[in-house]
Amino acid sequence: MTDLRNQRRMAASLLKCGVHRVWMDHDRLDEIARAVTKDDIRILINGKAIRARQKQGISSGRNKYLISQKEKGRRKGHGSRKGAKYARFPRKRRWIQTIRPIRSYLSELRENGSITPTIYRKYYRKAKGGEFRNKRHLKSHLINDGVLKEEAT
Repeated sequence: MTDLRNQRRMAASLLKCGVHRVWMDHDRLDEIARAVTKDDIRILINGKAIRARQKQGISSGRNKYLISQKEKGRRKGHGSRKGAKYARFPRKRRWIQTIRPIRSYLSELRENGSITPTIYRKYYRKAKGGEFRNKRHLKSHLINDGVLKEEAT
């Protein structure tokens, strides 16, 4: 087998890649061996006898698996946490998630006439003061105070 180091070096400079990325057609090695100038190599490159191999990338398979696990709620234990409790899930975001359903439920009750505007205002203020943990807690208060009848679920 002939020494094609010169041809490989010239092809690498023409293809603007490393010598290890230069691919040569095994059926046309004699033709490649006869090429001595850069012009000869350029002709072989155009004739697809010499090509640059594709760059090797980094597989994202492991990363995709990790992301899918985190979406399922895995890998979130104490050892995986970096930020403080309220840096990870701020107090304000928690408050927003609590108060919005409560307020929308109260306004819904007021609109369909289940509660008067006075009672609405009273319970709205209590909700703002953080008296209710969630919508169900508010419902139980309304039922216990006799403002609302118990719904058949």
